[in-house]
Amino acid sequence: MPSATKKVTVTRRSEGHYLATNARGGQIRFGTGSEDEFSPVELLLAAIGGCSSVDVDTVTSRRADPDQFEVTVSGQKVVDENDASRLDPVGLDFAVHFPDTDEGREAAGLVERLVKLSRDKNCTVSRTIESATPVLFKVDGQPLD
Repeated sequence: MPSATKKVTVTRRSEGHYLATNARGGQIRFGTGSEDEFSPVELLLAAIGGCSSVDVDTVTSRRADPDQFEVTVSGQKVVDENDASRLDPVGLDFAVHFPDTDEGREAAGLVERLVKLSRDKNCTVSRTIESATPVLFKVDGQPLD
């Protein structure tokens, strides 16, 4: 399967306020979390929840539109022995409900299996985090020590 490079560019709008732009021109404003903009950590949580939401929604919506589709993603911020911050653990809670029709019951019957498939195979975002993928930092194209 061919690999595809994903890329966004982050541009400073003002101190503590940034704009992420993807290759298709889509944009998300975010900041330090001191105002109503998403913080980078909240964007990470949204990316995890969004990835799995797409996995589940794509298949179930072929059968029926949900009455409720909500995924709550949370993580506990911890500081380790090196004073480095991270989230541990991160959890997803799916509340996905369908009408009481044949199609709705069929869609509802798929939710648990689709969430497991997303967790175990399909969600690139959570699987990247779980695999402890290296993050390589550079300045002006030059790798840091």
